[in-house]
Amino acid sequence: MIKNVVFDLGNVLLSFIPSEYFDKKKYPENIKTRILSDIFHSEEWQMLDRGEITTDEVIDILTIKSSLKREEIALVFHLRTDILFPLDNNIKLLPVLKKKGYKLYFLSNFPLDIFDEVTSGYYFFKYFDGGVISAQAKSSKPDSRIYKILIKKYSLIPEECLFIDDLEINVKASETLGMTGITTFGSSDISKEIEEALGLSTK
Repeated sequence: MIKNVVFDLGNVLLSFIPSEYFDKKKYPENIKTRILSDIFHSEEWQMLDRGEITTDEVIDILTIKSSLKREEIALVFHLRTDILFPLDNNIKLLPVLKKKGYKLYFLSNFPLDIFDEVTSGYYFFKYFDGGVISAQAKSSKPDSRIYKILIKKYSLIPEECLFIDDLEINVKASETLGMTGITTFGSSDISKEIEEALGLSTK
């Protein structure tokens, strides 16, 4: 019986699609491609998520490795919270699930330096009973360690947990530990999937 619902943040509750953002801002295609490859797809970006490196250190390293100028790289990091925006239909599910008696948690690959800004800027974090981000755990999904940290921290029973993530690889990792998983693939309305998994109405 599911008693706990564990949410990823990026592209489950908060949209984070840099390519779409830069398209809307009419960045030249070659610049957008360079930003995506040199910053968002870099090993340093993953290291930042795992809390192994600071934003300033990432900027220093990428300034050497990339053809982008330092100020251009720094600007992209400054824009991260602008790229984020809430997926309202999914967020609306939180108070409904809470009212029905489920414990709610988040488990997300997230850098530490903007986490406080995000949690203070979005009201929906008040519905969570707790959570873990990769930068705090020094481990990131799909590594099983970060799931185990959440489980241990809140004394959760994996078989009583529904885990929701936009990436199939992360969901499969949760399932190997005994959780039930839903892959959203970035959908902005996951109510039907949750209804089916929990056997209830979210209306």
